[in-house]
Amino acid sequence: MKKKYFRSNFSNMNTNRLNPQARQKILKICGQILAVISIIALIAFSFQKTKVKEAGYFWQIDPEKCIQCGRCETECVLPTSAVKCVHAIEKCGFCDLCGGYYRTNAKELNTAAENLVCPTGAIQRKFIEDPYFEYTINEDLCTGCGLCVKGCNAFGNGSLYLQINQNLCKHCNECKIAKGCPAGAIKRSEL
Repeated sequence: MKKKYFRSNFSNMNTNRLNPQARQKILKICGQILAVISIIALIAFSFQKTKVKEAGYFWQIDPEKCIQCGRCETECVLPTSAVKCVHAIEKCGFCDLCGGYYRTNAKELNTAAENLVCPTGAIQRKFIEDPYFEYTINEDLCTGCGLCVKGCNAFGNGSLYLQINQNLCKHCNECKIAKGCPAGAIKRSEL
């Protein structure tokens, strides 16, 4: 009986003259199929996004072990690394001559690109009072190269360090940066 019903409806399709009830049934079936597919896609997407977070694990860099090798910038699976420079303001000396801001061989203490450590200009400074400056990191410009962190640790107090931005991280099961880290500074940690 069903075969006959579908055959008669589909034979009418050839003439582009479906009766309103048949058209309504076809649209209803198509709508139900699309609804089911979209619900399945949403569930799969949300499961993929939260499976690591639900497990309570995330990737983290140990600043004590990090040697600022530069691999965080190049090893990440994202086009721009999820590793970003973080500024521990409570440790900062707000120095005029900041090892994380100026190159060691800077001829002048001005903001000319050839005098700055950061190749993308992600570190900005603002004058507070003589001789103090406030330093901020523009995460959109930071590539996670670690040059500023290396300078801060060598000539400063270590107030700059690298960390994985959890909002950008894809939470890969096997982090490519962790796999390539020569110091073993990147570990999966519990929340």
